Amino acid sequence: MGTNNMQHNSVPDKRVYRVEEIANLLGISTSSAYELVKKGHFKTVRIGTAIRISKKSFDEWLDSQIT
Repeated sequence: MGTNNMQHNSVPDKRVYRVEEIANLLGISTSSAYELVKKGHFKTVRIGTAIRISKKSFDEWLDSQIT
């Protein structure tokens, strides 16, 4: 077992995205990503003023958009 395996196990899989990450993933502006959040396309959680988007709900939404 090498160092890389130990390092990988100490970092949990990402379960949420920031709005900026959604914008980057989709290649859209941050304001457009905020609009998608506002329209309720994804499950979100607010921590203070921060918005976090459920990776699972984002992935499901994205899959449903592909025709």
